[in-house]
Amino acid sequence: MPTNVTAEYLAAEEEYRNAKTIPEKIRALEKMYATVPKHKGTEKLRLQIKRKLAELRKELEKQRQMRKGGGGPSMAVRKEGAAQIVLAGLPNVGKSSLMRALTNVDADVADYAFTTVEPIPGMMHHKDVQIQLVEVPGLVEGAALGKGMGPQLLSVIRNADAIAIVVDLSQDPVKQMEILLREFERAGIKVNKRKPKVEIKRTASGGIVINGQENIKGDIQEVMKMLREERIHSAEITVKEPVTLEEFADALDESLVWRRAIIIANKGDAPGSKENYEKLVKAYGDRFKIVPVSARRKINLDKLKDELYELAGIIRVFTKSPGEEPAYPPVALKKGSTVMDLAERIHKDFAKNFRYARVWGKSVKFPGQRVGADHVLEDGDIVEIHAR
Repeated sequence: MPTNVTAEYLAAEEEYRNAKTIPEKIRALEKMYATVPKHKGTEKLRLQIKRKLAELRKELEKQRQMRKGGGGPSMAVRKEGAAQIVLAGLPNVGKSSLMRALTNVDADVADYAFTTVEPIPGMMHHKDVQIQLVEVPGLVEGAALGKGMGPQLLSVIRNADAIAIVVDLSQDPVKQMEILLREFERAGIKVNKRKPKVEIKRTASGGIVINGQENIKGDIQEVMKMLREERIHSAEITVKEPVTLEEFADALDESLVWRRAIIIANKGDAPGSKENYEKLVKAYGDRFKIVPVSARRKINLDKLKDELYELAGIIRVFTKSPGEEPAYPPVALKKGSTVMDLAERIHKDFAKNFRYARVWGKSVKFPGQRVGADHVLEDGDIVEIHAR
């Protein structure tokens, strides 16, 4: 038994021993993880609980797939536009009103829960590009454990490029966030967290080789145990930054996805909204960008569009031919894209026969600067590609 644990931990441990179903075991382990003291002496215990949680979630998903013959009806939404952002929240927080205001899509709007029963896509036109917004039906507590259509809805959220979390300022927004973040975590969605810089390249032979082993802040034998559990017996592993054992475990877990997110604080015109907004900022302002709006009165929607554009993580690049004006509309690329990424997007022959490019804009020191294929572009750049 671990030392210096709290009464809450012992109660959760007893709950785990008595649990009969996987959801019951998951809830108990979550309580254990939340209440175990966090210090060096409990590091291995926390890691064990986290690994067991990951195993149970995978087992729960396998059971669900078998029981429903492939997971039930698909709610997948085909990606279109420059990026796909989901609007996710509890029932009746105003997601449909936001969709109408931002995309003009014909979404049902009503003052009762579960008006939306399936994901609804729509296009938001902003700064010369199209960004796809997808309204996801309201999530409920226990969604990731199988309640309602929770697993299918969370699958849509996992597949998106980013998440706009919608909360209702007429109700307690902190409680809403606690429920949503718990369901995201259960579904393997890491929100506004960065994946640890650990590269794993499996090899045919040679055993385990760890580069940067000094960056692992913990018992290396625990690392080797994790690798065996993941059936990794021969690989070259490069640890590029200091990581804890728990962070190393996250880097190993291929079921996890890492998504950027903002909070849309809706119903900012409701009684008590000011106090609830301040409460939300105090609790989550350090982790999330929070945009207060009123979809019903169309307040602050232009600011919201700017923030959604930023959340999409894209840049606009204009192309031109020698002696001509830039082409319109621009090409939308992911932030960090290079001239070669642009050439490949335009046509494979441009990439194949690429010689050099001239660039006008923020990414160069002077207008028309000659650059190579690996030059990183910035928003608003104008690019002239020269090929053989």
